[in-house]
Amino acid sequence: MEEKKIDRKKLEIIIITVATILIAIFSVTYGFFQDQIGAPTNANVNIGTGTPDDLRFNVSKDISINVNQFNFGVGAGNQSDSAVAIASLIANSTYNTATYTYYVYFKINTNEYIYTTTDNKPEIILTVTDPNGNPVTAIDGLTYVQNIQTTTSSGTTQTVSGFDITTATGTFAVASNYTITSNSSTSATTQNWNFTATFINLETDQADNTGKTLDAEILIQQNELQTLADYVISQYTGVDGENGLYYHDADLANGAGDNSYRYAGANPNNYVCFGSDAASCPSANLYRIIGVFGSEVKLIKSTSYGSYVWNSGKSNTWDDSTKPDIYYTLNETFLKTINNTWQNKIATHAYKVGGMSYSTTNTAKQYYNTEVGSSSSSTTDSMKIGLMYVSDFGFAASPDYWTTELFNYEPSKSSNWLAGLTEWTISRSSGSAIYAFRVSSAGYVRGDRGVSTTLAVRPVFYLNSSISYVSGSGSSADPIRIN
Repeated sequence: MEEKKIDRKKLEIIIITVATILIAIFSVTYGFFQDQIGAPTNANVNIGTGTPDDLRFNVSKDISINVNQFNFGVGAGNQSDSAVAIASLIANSTYNTATYTYYVYFKINTNEYIYTTTDNKPEIILTVTDPNGNPVTAIDGLTYVQNIQTTTSSGTTQTVSGFDITTATGTFAVASNYTITSNSSTSATTQNWNFTATFINLETDQADNTGKTLDAEILIQQNELQTLADYVISQYTGVDGENGLYYHDADLANGAGDNSYRYAGANPNNYVCFGSDAASCPSANLYRIIGVFGSEVKLIKSTSYGSYVWNSGKSNTWDDSTKPDIYYTLNETFLKTINNTWQNKIATHAYKVGGMSYSTTNTAKQYYNTEVGSSSSSTTDSMKIGLMYVSDFGFAASPDYWTTELFNYEPSKSSNWLAGLTEWTISRSSGSAIYAFRVSSAGYVRGDRGVSTTLAVRPVFYLNSSISYVSGSGSSADPIRIN
């Protein structure tokens, strides 16, 4: 009898143990399954013994506009695509009330469309309605237009109002800190944001947009997106030199004084993967951040693109109408190696190309003043791809060398992350019609190299200010990833 009692006790222990293991396995499996299917994120748990607040986000689909010969033509009407972004909230069972805020973004990843009319009539319109059914009429970076007249496939005339996104790319904030409140632990409060992109049939010749594509997505989330510029600036601790960053305000000794944030030193963590989404960034897609200028981040290719002449015509003339060979090398030959999605992340920037006088005594600050600063020429050229300025090279060295003339900058080489190649800069000599400035692999700068000489070229460009930081520490092994 005693033996049976012992056996029964053992059996109970075994059953409890097995049940505990099964519960643990089920919990882990369910949690894993939820992660894999992309279950909406719960908000933080309120203090109390009840269920947690349940804040969830969902987007019905991406938005895509594809115009081709089969779906578009005279009398065919407009082409449109719609999606809904949803926020829902259930309060915890202890308090039966909860309030949160969230953010909504419209992100255009690819846009190949152009204006086909001489007066740039809008051809793709984005309409957005908020959870109360009201049209959104203000989005930073986009222009709201009203009453664009068009004809439907049935032949009726209608008007469309919304944001002109005909050539737009990037991420646009639709709502910031938008409030959602729930007063129930059983019934969800739901807020819907409705998005529609419409390609308008203008009943004019729009053949140049045949075969083009626009791909966009809606982001709805609890946290605010951080632009790449804001991320870089956030790495500045207030102490110049920490994280390799220097804030060039009026108080930084011998700095540019332009309120830029620039990387300097031997090897700061300023790598960015550009042009590739591969898990391991190819070396050809590694770029480095020169700095943040206003709201734009300036990148330079980590390695040489190749060796090219500055201008085979033996003249350094450069303005809006007369462009040297290096312009075409950068803005045609090189730019074509980047696909449209990534090209659209590059800003068209007004580069100063007026040149400056060559001096054997100029420091980085003195070159900055005559190159792009207060004493610079007003001559500019708007383009996507350029080269670094002489002053970019000078300020990339440790600040210990900023009072050293760049003619004798060799000692700075080991403390200058931009040093290592004999390469062209964008600056031409204003004192001679055949010279442009170069950086030597030894670390110094000269302004007396003939423009028909072949030297290394490292493309430089500014990213659109809307580009967001995604991940990465900035090391070469873990470069920054952008949206």
